[in-house]
Amino acid sequence: MYSHGSESLIKQAREIQESELQKFYSRLVKLLQVKELGHETLDSLQRLHLILSANKYTRRLPSDLQQRLLLLLSSPAEQLQVLSYAVLKETLPSSGEELNNIQENISQLNTHAAALLVSQESRAGLSNLCAQLIHGLEGRVSDGAARSLMFTLPVLKSILTLSPECLTEEHVTILSKKLVDWLRYASIVQGGGASSGGFFIGPRSRQPLPTAELDGSVSGDFFTVLCVGQGFTEDQWMNVYSFSMLRQWLLTYHSVSSGNNTMDADDRSEVDGSVVSMVSVTSSSSRLLPPKERLREKAFEYCQRLIEQCDRKAQKKTDTDLQKACMVEAVSILDCVCVEDPSLVFRAFPSIKALFGRLSLDLSFARVLLPIAQFYLNHGEMAAVDCESVWKLVFGRFPAELFNDPFLAHELLRFLRLNLESLQLRAPEFIRFLPNLLKFLAWDSSAVVDDFVDLLPSLVTEGTAVEMLHTLLDLPCLSATLVLQLRSMSLPISEPSNRGLLSLDAFRNPAFRGLFLFLLRVETGSGHTIDRLGTLHDLLAEAADWPRVVRCAQTVPVLLHIYFNTVVTVADEKLLAHLVLVMLERTSLLFAIPTYRKEIHRVLSCHLLRLCKLRPSLVVDQSHELLEFVGTTANVYSQEEVYTHVVWVLGEYLSVSSDSRCSVTLITSCFEILEAVLFEITSSAPPPGTVCPAPKVITTLMSALAKLASRSHDLIPRVSLFFSKLRTVARSGSAVWCSDEDDLVAIATRGEELWSLLKAPGVAQSVLTPPPHVMTPQWHRDTNLAMPLQLRVLTSLTHTQTLLSASGTYHA
Repeated sequence: MYSHGSESLIKQAREIQESELQKFYSRLVKLLQVKELGHETLDSLQRLHLILSANKYTRRLPSDLQQRLLLLLSSPAEQLQVLSYAVLKETLPSSGEELNNIQENISQLNTHAAALLVSQESRAGLSNLCAQLIHGLEGRVSDGAARSLMFTLPVLKSILTLSPECLTEEHVTILSKKLVDWLRYASIVQGGGASSGGFFIGPRSRQPLPTAELDGSVSGDFFTVLCVGQGFTEDQWMNVYSFSMLRQWLLTYHSVSSGNNTMDADDRSEVDGSVVSMVSVTSSSSRLLPPKERLREKAFEYCQRLIEQCDRKAQKKTDTDLQKACMVEAVSILDCVCVEDPSLVFRAFPSIKALFGRLSLDLSFARVLLPIAQFYLNHGEMAAVDCESVWKLVFGRFPAELFNDPFLAHELLRFLRLNLESLQLRAPEFIRFLPNLLKFLAWDSSAVVDDFVDLLPSLVTEGTAVEMLHTLLDLPCLSATLVLQLRSMSLPISEPSNRGLLSLDAFRNPAFRGLFLFLLRVETGSGHTIDRLGTLHDLLAEAADWPRVVRCAQTVPVLLHIYFNTVVTVADEKLLAHLVLVMLERTSLLFAIPTYRKEIHRVLSCHLLRLCKLRPSLVVDQSHELLEFVGTTANVYSQEEVYTHVVWVLGEYLSVSSDSRCSVTLITSCFEILEAVLFEITSSAPPPGTVCPAPKVITTLMSALAKLASRSHDLIPRVSLFFSKLRTVARSGSAVWCSDEDDLVAIATRGEELWSLLKAPGVAQSVLTPPPHVMTPQWHRDTNLAMPLQLRVLTSLTHTQTLLSASGTYHA
């Protein structure tokens, strides 16, 4: 939050009186009339910005002050430009009429004036501004207007980002031609200040020096952003700006309506189409090409030269970073160009393949390798190139070794999201790296959970469903293991504290190495750690309160919901049956993080109920495992939520109406198990260290017994006897298995209701196990009933047009 001093200033700004504010405006106007603007003017402008931004309502400035601030936008001092821009942005109305002067004097445009202009313009205004800027590029720029031209491309880039529909074919032609000139034909000599001559060397003997490469050698080819010198000429700066917006331009000019092709047709009229196709693969004849194709050709040459320049050893660390950034952009531009013109793929692939071979051994170039992977994905099939090594690197080594790099995590997951359909079609093997990809989620769950919310449905298949469920439930363990892995390599991380860690000793212990290696596996595979999960949880017990592990655990319930919502759409009966077993098995094998078990039990209970409702036959198929689960009395106290839902499922779907295979023997077996558990928990105190079972558990058991008895009438006397005993206990007013008297009364009341219902077995079966047509009535569709006729009559009476037409007929 704000400091005390800052809060005091904001409070003063909000409480300023109107009279005081007007005096402040007048004083500021006088300060701005002075030729030399000093510190007092800067302080006043900063205070004005604070007053305007701290108030809830937009204020209007006096016209004379506003005009002064508009003039200040073209001040040579950038600090004054920034302050005037900030103030005007808070006060100018959305119409932007006050900015007409700036738009008329387009040559005076700079970054801040352009930003203000773009933020205030309407769609039509942006179109006019775009046309002015582009047509302003056609004429030869004078020396006085050289500075303003450097802002033209950044402003155009902002306009096209906001409103790409501003472009016309004429604009595309003009700008494409200018980009070609700036990219390919910029000067290769240094700009002003490049001479190293002494005092006695005259102007005639001072020859301009050529630009240099990053390794210090003389630049022997055309100028690029990787050429260096003591100064740069105007066209060299435009070369840099052109490269910075080239990729967006290649992606944007396709939005131009194809209806207006006059300019493109004029350019193509010089050359026959067959000739164009022949010369498009050679740069020597590129001047014969139409503007778009010529720009593609020059962009291709420019990027090829950049890749060649990146092979040179840079003399400075910052230049090495610049090389990496240029490689990313160059490969991305080549990808765009090859998408537009597939014939360029065969020219581009040798350099891309060589670049991949050179960089793939050095993971410091990981972020450069992602655009290369994009190129392989888009064009590898056409070029008949084996991409297996690319996918092993990107989906194998990157997450395994660089899971703690937040920038790589963001870019790799973005690569996955944007190319999911292409990967499923051309590289379906990426799914086998699922455990590896989840390391990003385990390490920094809060930053990447949104990515996995989008990705997870596409990663759930019949082959990965079971392993993914285990992996999601073990995600907190993976998070803790990744922390231990980094600590074992003595890498500095912020957690946990420097105290000795037993879990770190276990991580280094060969006896437990297999457990941790399974969590850190790169690919999916057979086998699991289900038999030794308890041991693993004990080894990682001290990690239960590590912030990174706790945050990871908080994301698991959300992902489980997405997982189950997806798996029901892809799984068959056999797979769903297996998942039910896994859910029951894992309820007791969860990492002991506070509230984590409770949340996971809630999610598993919800979706177990949903699976059984979707496929009631699962209850009979997995009856042995379900009965084994409910027959364990300890589950009543340790897994109350899941236990309650399993009991309800057995009572609801263990019937002939749900599955014809359900026999009397199975119903009786289930009844006896539930009866034994209910008798045990209502006849003795809870085990030490546990609390009394919740009333919901007991009433669910009672309802399940009543439902089963209504389907096998021989069981009614047994359940009735229990209900009568329960009423006797309730009348005594106390029970060791129920700590609250009101709960005991409610349980006894429920027992009496069920007992009364079972006295009429036929009615009990209809109420406790109603037939499907009762649960989903469709009386309005049954032609044998009077209900459809009544509904139609009521509809006609409430329909206005029907009443009016009927009235008109009657009067006629």
